[in-house]
Amino acid sequence: MSRKPKKNTGRSKSPRAAETPGRQGVIVAHLGVAVEVLFDDGERHQVRVKRSSGHVVGDSVLVRGEVLERRPRNTELRRRDGRGAVHLVGANLDVLGVVVAPRPLPPSGFVDRAIVAARAAGLQPFIIVNKEDLDGAAELTAELRALYGASLPVFSLSAKAGVGLDLLRQFMAEGHRGAFVGTTGVGKSSLLNALCPDLGLAVGELCEARGVGRHTTTVATLHSLAGGGELIDTPGFRDFGLVDIVVDELIVHFPGFEQAMMVRCRFRDCRHRAEPGCAVTALVEKGALAEGRYQAYLDLLSEIENAQDEARRREWKN
Repeated sequence: MSRKPKKNTGRSKSPRAAETPGRQGVIVAHLGVAVEVLFDDGERHQVRVKRSSGHVVGDSVLVRGEVLERRPRNTELRRRDGRGAVHLVGANLDVLGVVVAPRPLPPSGFVDRAIVAARAAGLQPFIIVNKEDLDGAAELTAELRALYGASLPVFSLSAKAGVGLDLLRQFMAEGHRGAFVGTTGVGKSSLLNALCPDLGLAVGELCEARGVGRHTTTVATLHSLAGGGELIDTPGFRDFGLVDIVVDELIVHFPGFEQAMMVRCRFRDCRHRAEPGCAVTALVEKGALAEGRYQAYLDLLSEIENAQDEARRREWKN
């Protein structure tokens, strides 16, 4: 995850293309060898691109003929999959909705990773508990509100039943552009269908044998909501690995440490393990910070430290 704008990697402009008046637009679909651009006047047009061009849904672009020039990004959402590959999910977002459900339950650390990644990228995270009509939903919502409710919005709804959507619509209507992330099967496509009834996205059933959903979205697309706001629909995935997150960012953005950040530790480079004068461990000892929250932080800290060590080893070999 990175908030640093990327340099333009669009096609090289020929002298003739540079003289052609350009049209401003935004990429609303990535089709592999082409992208669909929605222009400011409402017209749509597909432009061919190389698969390795780096263009992504949400990019602001200038189109001259068949030449695509990308504008600098304000933010970008990236994730690392279970094989270590990095995927660019969307550009110029300002919010990230973390969708969970009582079935399938989110993997350990998934919500924390998504929140840290969003905050490090300059996005506001929020949580959506979908399928509130299922057994265990009330308990899951109560647990998540207890853990995260003091620092970010938590919505409870049922996309399938159309219940509880108004508050989410009001939130997005504030002018947000966001994306939903969540493990496959939590109902992201159903949620988008409920918010954008004309989409008709395919919805997959849960695999009974494995308790997970089938992938139903294969093309990333950007959609405008009737009441205001925009949402990027992305292919479902079962993991959310952190990308380029360093220890300092984890310490600042980890959910649950907001109170600790108001009190400085003795050492500026404190990692909140066993350092003397640590504000976080002091809160744990007083019972003001739950042991579970602290252990979740330590787990992510070890993950990031291992990733940094691996990156250093690769640099030494090169």
